[in-house]
Amino acid sequence: MSDSLVIIPTFNEKENIVSIIEAVWALPKEFHILVVDDGSPDGTADLVKELQSTNQERLFLLERKGKLGLGTAYIAGFRWGLARHYEFFMEMDADFSHNPKDLVRLQEACSRKNVDVAVGSRYVRGGKVENWPFKRIFLSFGASLYVRILTWMPVKDPTAGFVCYRREVLKTIDLDKIKFIGYAFQIEMKFASRMLGFRIVEVPITFTDRVEGTSKMSKGIVKEAILGVLEMRWRSFFATYR
Repeated sequence: MSDSLVIIPTFNEKENIVSIIEAVWALPKEFHILVVDDGSPDGTADLVKELQSTNQERLFLLERKGKLGLGTAYIAGFRWGLARHYEFFMEMDADFSHNPKDLVRLQEACSRKNVDVAVGSRYVRGGKVENWPFKRIFLSFGASLYVRILTWMPVKDPTAGFVCYRREVLKTIDLDKIKFIGYAFQIEMKFASRMLGFRIVEVPITFTDRVEGTSKMSKGIVKEAILGVLEMRWRSFFATYR
């Protein structure tokens, strides 16, 4: 029985979903996988169900109707896992931008004494980005700097989506108070963890742009991240995430 759950949100990931699941299963440590699918019209969920037929004890599927957002997908996954026995909760994309082999390093970092959240970071020593144009790297790094200035978080990659949380962190955070559903969700979860006194460490990773499928980034998501950080910081002066 695994103590670690990998949560993978999906929307139209049929090109990647089988390969990413098999890559996680090939790791030397056992991870269970929960796919949270937002009604993918391309049949992503059907492919997961095919794998489930012979792997019911380590692969799970949560189907939702419609594209409800990255943040709500992860929160649904957190709630599902908290209702069960898992001690470590991993966030990971389905498109191989996050290397499944790094799951082991993240889990090991988070299992160390006094570490509550482990972030797979592009911007610490040893971390890097591959297959991104300079403009996108510049925007991403600039966004991270913007977040750090406003929030005072000592996290060099606050927008990172490759993360491991201890169970205690997710039990302590009032998940109903997490407001953002796009990529700002990643910032808010780290901010909430920091505000509640949990220790965050960064683990260097190589982030690789997707090869198959289509990016889910949009202008609305970018706007939420820019304006949302200001709103989040303002709210923090009057309320907590507990």
